[in-house]
Amino acid sequence: MIPSQTAQAIGIYCHVPFCASTCDFCAFYQEKPRRGDLDRYLAAMELEFAQLPQDRAVDTIFWGGGTPGLLAAKDLERLGRSLLERLGQPPVEWTIEMAPSTVKADKLEVLRDLGVTRISMGVQSFDPKLLESLGRLHNPKQIYTAWERVQAAGFAQANLDLMFAIPNQSIEQWEADIREAARLGPSHLSTYCLTFEEDTALYVKLSQGKVSIDEDKELRFYERGWELLAELGYQQYEISNFAQQGAECLHNMNTWRMHEWVGCGPSAASQYGGERYQRPANLDEWCRAMESRQWPKNERVELDHDLLMADAVIFGLRMNQGVDLQLISERFDHASNRLDLEAKLKSFEGEGLLRSQGSHYALTHRGRLVCDAIGSALLEV
Repeated sequence: MIPSQTAQAIGIYCHVPFCASTCDFCAFYQEKPRRGDLDRYLAAMELEFAQLPQDRAVDTIFWGGGTPGLLAAKDLERLGRSLLERLGQPPVEWTIEMAPSTVKADKLEVLRDLGVTRISMGVQSFDPKLLESLGRLHNPKQIYTAWERVQAAGFAQANLDLMFAIPNQSIEQWEADIREAARLGPSHLSTYCLTFEEDTALYVKLSQGKVSIDEDKELRFYERGWELLAELGYQQYEISNFAQQGAECLHNMNTWRMHEWVGCGPSAASQYGGERYQRPANLDEWCRAMESRQWPKNERVELDHDLLMADAVIFGLRMNQGVDLQLISERFDHASNRLDLEAKLKSFEGEGLLRSQGSHYALTHRGRLVCDAIGSALLEV
């Protein structure tokens, strides 16, 4: 078990599992928004919030899904107020994910009044044909309308998600999406390479040969995106994330640094109190557990310093600032794998994938292109 970290603030993640439809690429747990299920969900979330630790400050909140913005304004307010009642003070950062088609003025007003500081909108693309190929419900006009509403509501920060390596997408289309997103002026941009997750419509198309994976083309998308975003004033601070000065996502950064967070809602994962676990990925099962005052911990993993140190290195390397092996080993001072990790990092440095200065390591440009492979190799240490 890891020792208590009571002096350190934690994050709160809330999973809102409702979606009007399932995008072809999405593998997250979700349900259709039926009124009875919504009411039961909100009541069960209040029960789960009542179990949040009272001896720890909360500095970040993140509402993901699903589509949190699909909730009506009154439901968003109920969910937010019940959470705030459990906190001693407002968080430093509070993010909510919203699809363009769900962004309405009354919802934004409620969220702003609750203290939400950051809206993250899943745009994916401004090209109607590419949006259709992803199974997205919104169109470009809805993106612009939603963005105008977010700007008018006056949130401190806003993020736009973009996706690349979509079937039949050209490099020119990718450049156009980046330029258009940057023209709108969000403080943060996230760019994700399309992945083919099992149990998704896109995976079925892949298995049927209707779409294919071109890894060389994916690398060209990565490199052109990084280059163009830098030209447009967005600094890359993690493989998939770019921000204007001071607009980095604190919640995600704390996660990559192996700090603690508590997940609430069906399928929500936690890293807290020396263990990782997940709530049931089933709305009815999760609701019944909350109503019975049971707190199931599925896929539970007991954390030790070896595991935390390895993960702090693996996820920390995703950030452009890299990792300081000495500082990490001081945090997880019972870890026995530092020398093995250091030897592996040195071997990657010899291949030109990492650069080092003392105990500090960071990926080179080549290293960032194969970041997942480096992480997989470090997992085996």
